[in-house]
Amino acid sequence: MKIFSSLSEFIDSKIKVDAFVPTMGNLHNGHLHLVKLAKKTANNTCVSIYVNESQFTDKKDFDLYPKTLDEDIKKLRELR
Repeated sequence: MKIFSSLSEFIDSKIKVDAFVPTMGNLHNGHLHLVKLAKKTANNTCVSIYVNESQFTDKKDFDLYPKTLDEDIKKLRELR
């Protein structure tokens, strides 16, 4: 598993992506099911974890949104 911290780092890697699962993190069983399906049908699966502040109409909602990056990475590693 490779982890990129920025879009430019990802692009510069020139990694081939066959399946893409976009998320805002705080991964749950639904996300993990989609990742499992992607991994069954694709050689390289990419999962994004990006909490986009502009998707929230109220900054308080953004501030309260659970940011669980370490736990999310652990869950994804366990899917190997």
